[in-house]
Amino acid sequence: MLNSDTRLWQSAKSRYRLAMDPEQQAPCSVQIAGSDPQMLATAAKTAQDLGADIIDINMGCPAKKVCKKLAGSALLKDETLVAQILDTVVNSVSLPVTLKTRTGWDTDNRNIHRIARIAEDAGIQALTIHGRTRACRFQGQAEYDSIAKVVRQVAIPVIANGDINSPESAKSVLSYTGASAVMIGRACLGNPWIIKQINHQLIDGTEAQTASKKELLKTIKNHVRALHSFYGDIRGLGIARKHISWYSKNAMALPGFSRHFNTMDSTQSQVDAIDRLYENQWLDHYEEIAA
Repeated sequence: MLNSDTRLWQSAKSRYRLAMDPEQQAPCSVQIAGSDPQMLATAAKTAQDLGADIIDINMGCPAKKVCKKLAGSALLKDETLVAQILDTVVNSVSLPVTLKTRTGWDTDNRNIHRIARIAEDAGIQALTIHGRTRACRFQGQAEYDSIAKVVRQVAIPVIANGDINSPESAKSVLSYTGASAVMIGRACLGNPWIIKQINHQLIDGTEAQTASKKELLKTIKNHVRALHSFYGDIRGLGIARKHISWYSKNAMALPGFSRHFNTMDSTQSQVDAIDRLYENQWLDHYEEIAA
């Protein structure tokens, strides 16, 4: 996500992090967040100049640190500002602009049907809707009735989001809502293979093969190295620990390994810990370490 704060996106480090390799990453969508239409437009143009293929506007984040700045899903309270932001950003770039949002501010104020019309009128090319309000955050079950109503209301593609965590749930949500696609969020954490599994089911009607232990650990090791390369050794340590926690719960089903991994205090020691797991040395003593 590209914050619209000029101090962030003007820095050399941020420009480096936004650098894109069209051959490896296309199509690349860059998400922007903020509440100032002109700053968001400038952020969108910066992303376009650096090689983005799509600009996505975040009006769905429920985090307090975002909402207290009247950004993310807080914008759903001000439909006039929503229209100003969408018009300004769409007219500032030549790229497709998409919108990610929620069904409303709270269950008494579900205004997604009006937001959807505003988005379509502004030239938004696709609309992703999380089936919760901002007040719901990630609690309770996502509801899809609001998404289904928007699908019938607008001509642009609608993407359903929220609680889609398996090929079966993806198929069910698509059937119920009539959406053009689904977006996977938290279910990808520690299980990036879920995308392949869902595609196999939806496109081929077949079940994807489960990732082998060799593939799983190779992916995790490469991921940790990439995190350190991108964020640096200091931030990389903490971010790698967070991802290993997700992998341990969701892909490996080895929560004890996360506790062991959190004791590593350097890039190499983290990579070595994964190597030992890969070589079965750690698994041989799993019960002892996890106890």
